[in-house]
Amino acid sequence: MASKVYVKNMVCDRCIEAVAEEFKQLRIPVKSIALGEVLLEELLSSELKTLLQEALKRRGFEMLEDKNAQLIERIKALVIESIHRTSEPLKTNYSTYLERGIAKDYRTLSQLFSEVEGITIERYIILQKVERVKELLVYNELNSSQIAYQLGYSSVQHLSGQFKKVTGMSPSTFKKLQKPSRRSLDSVE
Repeated sequence: MASKVYVKNMVCDRCIEAVAEEFKQLRIPVKSIALGEVLLEELLSSELKTLLQEALKRRGFEMLEDKNAQLIERIKALVIESIHRTSEPLKTNYSTYLERGIAKDYRTLSQLFSEVEGITIERYIILQKVERVKELLVYNELNSSQIAYQLGYSSVQHLSGQFKKVTGMSPSTFKKLQKPSRRSLDSVE
């Protein structure tokens, strides 16, 4: 019987690889792994579950058993997926995207997220976008217009204004400094 394991702090491909390695070392058969969740071929025994929890914790991850925590992690994974792992702008607004991805009313998701995380989903999205802009500026692969388009901003001015509001500097100033003040994705609030 298939089951899911929800894992906190999975924010990138390296995280997926690290989690996959722990499952492999413990010889736990996996159907698939995505940000924040692992689909297993069968239920875990309590002994294996304990070993897995310890192994994941050593790597900075955490198994989530609380339904609300699982939901929050799923919201974060969907936002990160749409901002950091795709090069196309979202074709819909985030409320619709999250409702479809989680199959729950956005108002419910938004309220839970704010209560648990202490910030709104909208603020979380903005912070993730700013981190992605920093990354794209440092890699110098896209110009400002391309970055604005990729992240779904209505204009370069909108991107610049939001970036400055969060970081205190314009994207061009940030780029000139070339010393990014990036934080790891899992520490972004």
